Amino acid sequence: MALFLGIDGGGSKTECALGDETQVLARAQAAACKIQSVGRQEARAALHQAIGMACVAAEVERASIQRTCIGLAGAANPEIACLARELVSGLVAGEVEVRGDMVVALEAAFGGGPGLVVIAGTGSIAYGRNPTGQTARAGGWGPAVSDEGSGSWIGRQAVAAVLRAYDSGETSPLAEGVLQGLGVATCDELVRAVNAQPPPDFAALLPNLLRAAQLPGTGARELLIQAGSELSGLAKLVMRRLWPGSAALRVAMAGGVFQNSAEVRRTFSGSLLAERPQAEILSAVVQPVLGALALARQSYVGASRER
Repeated sequence: MALFLGIDGGGSKTECALGDETQVLARAQAAACKIQSVGRQEARAALHQAIGMACVAAEVERASIQRTCIGLAGAANPEIACLARELVSGLVAGEVEVRGDMVVALEAAFGGGPGLVVIAGTGSIAYGRNPTGQTARAGGWGPAVSDEGSGSWIGRQAVAAVLRAYDSGETSPLAEGVLQGLGVATCDELVRAVNAQPPPDFAALLPNLLRAAQLPGTGARELLIQAGSELSGLAKLVMRRLWPGSAALRVAMAGGVFQNSAEVRRTFSGSLLAERPQAEILSAVVQPVLGALALARQSYVGASRER
């Protein structure tokens, strides 16, 4: 029995799916392994834990894995891709393939077929492939200049709202959740925390903001609506390039922001359909780790045929 491993190396968590040729045998989750954020040592520790837990659950040895595919943001950077391959290769047997997070998400949603996927997790990106095989992306250029609608972006907007209220001599309804989420007690401490190097994990504020959005007058719901609109804007950029005119297309959502916020999903879908009523938006949020597993299987089958 051939065994394959798919890994989704997100900015907030590492997910593994271990399977054979036809089924998923086990899944596991650990802390983030995004090298750019957590560094080499923590990335390896997270990968070691997630892979180990999956192997234990499936009752298999790491040495039995024939091929692994890991999807992560920044994979287009040769240095990042090389380091990720090195880390995973030190933990499993067989070949290791490194792909972009948007590639494994697109695979999870549409297999080898056409479609557009928008990821909204710690970061954000829109990526599509049309029926002729052309691809295009929008966003995903990092938190300093991009990642619109992502967990990090929502967190930054919330901090900005709190500090604008502070400048006006008022207390923002979001202040308690933001201060608590970043582990500080006052706005002065907040200012120091958000300007520190490295910066804090703004995406960690999302759970507090989702709770605040259930209450009237906090402004959190408006932030989620704005996030959905920003994500729809990314999708429209790709849609207009790959499906011009009034062509129909299928659209999928991925990532924790979509998974956890019905408000973001609703705003995203409504805005996109207002411009392209022919679009089919998949209701289920896709799981990129399953796309990584599928690509690991495909690469193994392709290599076997060549031999």
